[in-house]
Amino acid sequence: MKNLDKILNKEELLKEDILFLLQLREADKIEMLQKKAEEVRQIYFNDEIHLRGIIEFSNFCIRDCFYCGLRRSNKKVERFRMSKEEIMVTAKLIYDSDIKTIVLQSGEDLFYTKEDIAEIITEIKSQYDVAITLSLGERAFDEYDLWRECGADRYLLKHETANRNLYHQIHPYQDFTNRIAHLKYLKNIGFQIGSGNIIGLPNQTLEDIADDILLCNKLNVDMASFSPFIHADNTPFANVENCDMQLLLNTMAVARLVLKNAHIPATTALATLDEEGREKGILAGANVVMPSFTPTPYRGNYLIYKDKKCISENPKQCMPCLDLRLMSIGVKVSHSHGHSLKT
Repeated sequence: MKNLDKILNKEELLKEDILFLLQLREADKIEMLQKKAEEVRQIYFNDEIHLRGIIEFSNFCIRDCFYCGLRRSNKKVERFRMSKEEIMVTAKLIYDSDIKTIVLQSGEDLFYTKEDIAEIITEIKSQYDVAITLSLGERAFDEYDLWRECGADRYLLKHETANRNLYHQIHPYQDFTNRIAHLKYLKNIGFQIGSGNIIGLPNQTLEDIADDILLCNKLNVDMASFSPFIHADNTPFANVENCDMQLLLNTMAVARLVLKNAHIPATTALATLDEEGREKGILAGANVVMPSFTPTPYRGNYLIYKDKKCISENPKQCMPCLDLRLMSIGVKVSHSHGHSLKT
């Protein structure tokens, strides 16, 4: 029998250690794992949680990923694209909410040219003292170059699974090697990069999840997002069971131990699985919360998965509630830009 306390106090975890920790189910052992993850989070981030305001500006997508409600084959989605003017109004709302990072997120929608995105980045940067994260999928390298030159700070591109066979199963017409090449290029030109996986994919194993954490470490990611699989209507995985919440929390806690000073979000999807999911994610080592500021009615149509939380609330009215919920678990909102601690 492995000594849990000894494993938790290792400077570097081996794959066999990660696999052992992912399987924990006894309440006292889970408490030990999460307490250690929280200790590591506090070393690097104290009790501060960074907020990232998301603008989901288009739900058009050229991809056909099997798990995603926005996949191009889903003809029942009411598609939308926000104008530049709408994006700027929303960016102001985020800035006025004292949030120092704006996330521009969309499906892989080539309607927006590299110049369109560059113009939005430039205008936001000229008006507001914020960091900009892009989450636009795989684009051409010259587009990344331009956006970085315009002042974009971060790029989120999840690898979703390090298992090449599983990657091919869920991503028709996409290539795992290409995905990793994009992440490396983004890092090389100065972006703070975010990657991560989806927990609970069909045919996924614990070994796959361990490999996902180790890949994030190898890539030296600045942010790592471990989000739950939640089925979406009108997709090939519509009848697949949702992610196991405890496995997700274990993964986040282990990731904190391995990745140490990387930013790890407690995503909105956690709140879909559990009313207190985001709080539980923070107590398992997360240090980022990403509230959506996508305006209605668009927000209700950006449904990567089913039953998404917070699609009808006014985001500005939600901020005091979010502050209180964070205070209830002994943390507070940071008012810094929350740039990477990686060197």
